[in-house]
Amino acid sequence: MIALAASIYSCSPTTANDFNNIEKIASSNLSNEEKARQIVQKLTLEEKVGQMTQITLDVITKGKNAFESDEPLSLDAKLVKEAIAKYKVGSVLNTANNRARTPEKWNEVITMLQKESMSEIGVPLLYGVDAIHGTTYTAGATFFPQQIGMAATWNPELNRIGSEICAYETRASSIPWTFSPVLDMGRNPAWPRIWETYGEDVYLTSVMGAAAVDGYEGKNNDLTNKNAVASCIKHFVAYGAEKSGKDRTPTYLPEIELREHYLPSYKAAIDAGSHTIMINSGIINGIPVHANYKILTTLLKEELGFKGLVVTDWADIENIHNRDKVSATHKEAVKLAINAGIDMAMVPYNYNFTTNLIELVNEGEVSMERIDDAVTRIVQVKLALNLFDKPYTDIKDYPDFGSKKHEDAAYKAASESITLLKNNKNILPLPKNAKVLVTGPNANSMRTLNGGWSYSWQGEKVHEFTDKYNTILKSIQNKLGKSNVKYAAGLEYVNDGQYFEEQNINIQEAVNAAKGVDYIVLCIGENTYTEAPGNLDDLYISKNQEALTEALAKTGKPIIMVLNEGRPRLISNIEPLAKGVIHTYLPGNFGGDALADILVGEVNPSGKLPYTYPKYPNALTTYDHKPSESSEKMEGMYDYVGSTSIQYPFGYGLSYTDFDYSNLKVSKSEIAGDESFTVSVKVKNSGKRDGQEVVQLFSKDLYASVTPDVVRLRRFDKIDLKAGETKDITFKVFGKDLAFIGQDMEYVTEKGDFKLYVGDQEVDLKVTSTVKFPKNSNKGIL
Repeated sequence: MIALAASIYSCSPTTANDFNNIEKIASSNLSNEEKARQIVQKLTLEEKVGQMTQITLDVITKGKNAFESDEPLSLDAKLVKEAIAKYKVGSVLNTANNRARTPEKWNEVITMLQKESMSEIGVPLLYGVDAIHGTTYTAGATFFPQQIGMAATWNPELNRIGSEICAYETRASSIPWTFSPVLDMGRNPAWPRIWETYGEDVYLTSVMGAAAVDGYEGKNNDLTNKNAVASCIKHFVAYGAEKSGKDRTPTYLPEIELREHYLPSYKAAIDAGSHTIMINSGIINGIPVHANYKILTTLLKEELGFKGLVVTDWADIENIHNRDKVSATHKEAVKLAINAGIDMAMVPYNYNFTTNLIELVNEGEVSMERIDDAVTRIVQVKLALNLFDKPYTDIKDYPDFGSKKHEDAAYKAASESITLLKNNKNILPLPKNAKVLVTGPNANSMRTLNGGWSYSWQGEKVHEFTDKYNTILKSIQNKLGKSNVKYAAGLEYVNDGQYFEEQNINIQEAVNAAKGVDYIVLCIGENTYTEAPGNLDDLYISKNQEALTEALAKTGKPIIMVLNEGRPRLISNIEPLAKGVIHTYLPGNFGGDALADILVGEVNPSGKLPYTYPKYPNALTTYDHKPSESSEKMEGMYDYVGSTSIQYPFGYGLSYTDFDYSNLKVSKSEIAGDESFTVSVKVKNSGKRDGQEVVQLFSKDLYASVTPDVVRLRRFDKIDLKAGETKDITFKVFGKDLAFIGQDMEYVTEKGDFKLYVGDQEVDLKVTSTVKFPKNSNKGIL
């Protein structure tokens, strides 16, 4: 074994003639698929396996070790040479020291890496980062709301624009690949990554995900456009369905549930043309997804027809051995993952993957056909991005980086995401001469506005990069005047990594500060986190925050409760104490400004909840639950809204104006199972303010061979209505939209009776024939 490993690098490297041939192939008029196939044939086994290897940036920088880089950041020429010349590494990811860099520094680093790769291998590197709500690891970039907030806008076009801006600013740093969007389902409120999702509904997630792919990759997915990046839909599949609600713990999932609620969002993004996909780090029914051939090849590559690059998540091939105990050695873990369908390994700290995989090929345990397939997929993405011709960019070609135009779009997204949940006796908007106390641990923090994946992984470094932006406190001071605004935090979050601990608890100071004010704006929620550091044992908001709320309520001053959190922390013990409740989610750098404008009525709130907000820990439900899960008799859509087991329902959100619905009609009262029809409704702004309304179409299957969901979202549209204005809204619907996964794992629309709901209107629909819509491949993948 040792002798074999030592001889690996004695093979002849790519020759100058091969370099010329690769360049010639890359610049030819052949299809990218054929170009990639021919380029792969020019590579040695070592170079092919290197293409499949992805390391993190800290491995090749000057520093104490592979986990810590020196500052200021610089590449280590010897380590770069080792990675690219010796191990032929084809991809690098992440930032160094978990810290954002300027676009100038990014261009410097990536230009050097690309020059080394082109001179040593003739194939460019593929650099990737988690640019998930803006160019996450770049100083000065424009930050949008996190995905859960973008879902709360119910505005796919805003989501497309945000992704387009993120792509532009990411490519400005010579980074052509973003690990986004997340198309996991946020169906368990305890899960610490729920804020990275588009919420609990698979249709809303599918629409938003497809819009994000369109924004990242541009028109017709033309990645040769210097403003586009390759998207990476993640984490395939059913990540977030963990039984415990804790990150990367086991999932037990029947195939019927996977196909009904977890798979369609990925299919929508694949159909939208996404070039790459990242795999679920967890275990489904006892098998690590990274080692599951039926999921990675049978389902993803064969049934869904995904032709792009399949990349692991962080160290997940090693986890097959280290954590999941499915393989006795790391080498066996590599064999399982590559044979299952993995194309690129996010290693990320060593080169054992390359050594092991080369040995496995030489021993006949992994076929050259599988290697060539993987590398062809990788090279195709590099060709699509035009990296062979232009492996790096120049910041001078991106004059709109961090521009006012981009910031205005981020502000608009934040303002449309913020959701008004309670407004007793129209306590809001506040008068502009109001005297207010701003209090709570989230009141004066840019960190909590942005959340994780903001300048650093856990978001703890936000304060180093956000001097020019406004916290909630500063925004309210700017709006009402400093003389009208008092501030006393009451309590603060620990800022050294203990993300859920609180300190400087001085509730009495906040109570004393309430003297002489008209209103209390109480900003509560969570500190930043993601992944395992965000695991919770108790979904209730902290006892300290409850105590602060209760003490302030005793002052008799009306409380406006501002929720700044990544998931719905339970507030049932204190929500009755508030006259108004506003949910900001994680709105980004312009969230404070947007909230202040909503508080004083300069912006009419239009956000709607993308998940069900639970009331109790034993009542964690989704809107599309089964009839037997209901605590009340469910006859129609709006019985769900009145349920006593939830705080606020999915799709809910108030406005400063009123909207009336009337005249709901279907073009046909009876349809065949595969027939199309239209649904129309009149919507009137009957109030005195202009506003935006999200018109939502739900369906209810009254009886089915598999117990149906209570209701399902089928269409939505966000519209602008001036005061007194009426609009006719029409949705085109297909029989397949009413389908569900049957007992044979096929989509079926069954004949029978349905109800359709829009607003407070409902109409009957009859399906007269049963139609099956077969999937493309095998059954029984789980």
